[in-house]
Amino acid sequence: MTIYAVGDLQGCLTPLKSLLSEVHFNPKQDQLWCAGDVINRGPESLETLRFLYQLGDACQIVLGNHDLHLLAVAFGDARFKKGDTLKPILTAKDSKKLLGWLRQQPLIHHDHGYTMVHAGIPACWSIEKAISLSKEVEDALKNNHLAYLTHMYGNQPDRWDDSLTGLDRLRCITNYLTRMRYIDTQNTLDLTNKIQPALNTTDALPWFEYRVKQFPDDKILFGHWASLNGECEWPNLFALDTGCVWGGCLTMMRLSDQAIFRYHC
Repeated sequence: MTIYAVGDLQGCLTPLKSLLSEVHFNPKQDQLWCAGDVINRGPESLETLRFLYQLGDACQIVLGNHDLHLLAVAFGDARFKKGDTLKPILTAKDSKKLLGWLRQQPLIHHDHGYTMVHAGIPACWSIEKAISLSKEVEDALKNNHLAYLTHMYGNQPDRWDDSLTGLDRLRCITNYLTRMRYIDTQNTLDLTNKIQPALNTTDALPWFEYRVKQFPDDKILFGHWASLNGECEWPNLFALDTGCVWGGCLTMMRLSDQAIFRYHC
């Protein structure tokens, strides 16, 4: 079995199909891992969701902030945002099936020595703790999704504390795993700063700058941060979002040898 991990698709199915064709992807024996934000902003959100669903066990995704936004619009009281391309999914005949499948997906996938997450994992959590905490959100999505999705949005609490409870706890976990870019020495989230690190003038640093000091051997695949353009100097951290939907490229990595494949959009 060959495993390929791909960055944020955001409804760009044509580039994905081109990359899979290039590597002769066979769903009967290979696996595709998607690092979240599989839909929204791009032109083929519905088609992308259908394609991934039809791959069955050959596809493993983690939820990103855009995927959660779709669920919040569908089940919570969230409204459409400018640039959303979600309406075709919500009005499709197979919408219930697709949304039900999406709601069952994890926030973290750990296998074959790699951990895949949409935004990142803060330095205050080991991989094991992050997986345990992510399951709390996953359980809420499966068993109490209306309450969770209705109260999911917000930037507070902005720092992890083991004593957090209820919806505040779930929101904080969600923000670390699906929205995080910059944090400070106390793991406080700065959710407003999206600039590339070379231009950053704040006291906060990219989350991985702190994490590698404590967990240098963890192999983490992540997306979310298009302005990194796939550049992350640490050998075990793989930034896969290279801004396909913004005219950059779609990046896919073969896990066995870390070979990179790109489709220029």
